[in-house]
Amino acid sequence: MPLLPGAEPYRRRGGPVGVLLVHGFTGSPQSMRPWAEHLADAGLTVSVPRLPGHGTRWQDLQLTRWEDWYAEAERALLELAAECEKVFVFALSMGGSLALRLAAEHGDLVAGLALVNPSVRSDNPASVLLPVLRHLVPSLPGIANDIAKPGSVELGYDRVPLHAAWSLSRLWKTVQAGMGKVVQPVLLLHSPQDHVVSAGNSALVLARISSTDVTELLLERSYHVATLDHDAGLIFEASLDFVRRLAPAAAVDAENHSG
Repeated sequence: MPLLPGAEPYRRRGGPVGVLLVHGFTGSPQSMRPWAEHLADAGLTVSVPRLPGHGTRWQDLQLTRWEDWYAEAERALLELAAECEKVFVFALSMGGSLALRLAAEHGDLVAGLALVNPSVRSDNPASVLLPVLRHLVPSLPGIANDIAKPGSVELGYDRVPLHAAWSLSRLWKTVQAGMGKVVQPVLLLHSPQDHVVSAGNSALVLARISSTDVTELLLERSYHVATLDHDAGLIFEASLDFVRRLAPAAAVDAENHSG
């Protein structure tokens, strides 16, 4: 199936510090592209994989499971780790769950996490019906494009495939069980006005992870897809500062890049 224009994976080689950026459920690399380009312009090596079933049509996502999405994120992490001295994982929404699992499973390979409105639990009481409903109804209305900024558009599906949504709920349970293994520094950025993921998700992350180096920032002017919203600049700069604090080589990258 042809890719939607703009949904292509993105990769740019830079210095010895790398960042893996993971998009959300029913979204695409398009939502992470400006963030990735900002980091790449600062001299970092960046990778934005396209998760299986995303960036084409929702029926393709219906055929995938969370293990497929995680496998692609893991492949991209190992690829970056093979060429970079340090690798960070930045993520939006469901990508936050995948990032937390990568950190829990790969320990020292992940130098730190920056999570934007991470999705780690269900807020919909009807989700308990998913195991049955997914066999009766193929999809429900989509969740993409929750953005406050006029004219800013997320490239995502207008339907949520329920087999994939059920698998997402299984991912959440797996990630919740392993969050105590996350010890890396964490930058958590979340929007008080998020119509897709409740504040309870970020609260759960803060309560469960074992990290002692945690910075929390509120994205007061943005909705769920904050990487394309009013606070995008804040996300980009705060995450770059986060990397430079933990990986001094990243600052050297920037000097070499500008020179």
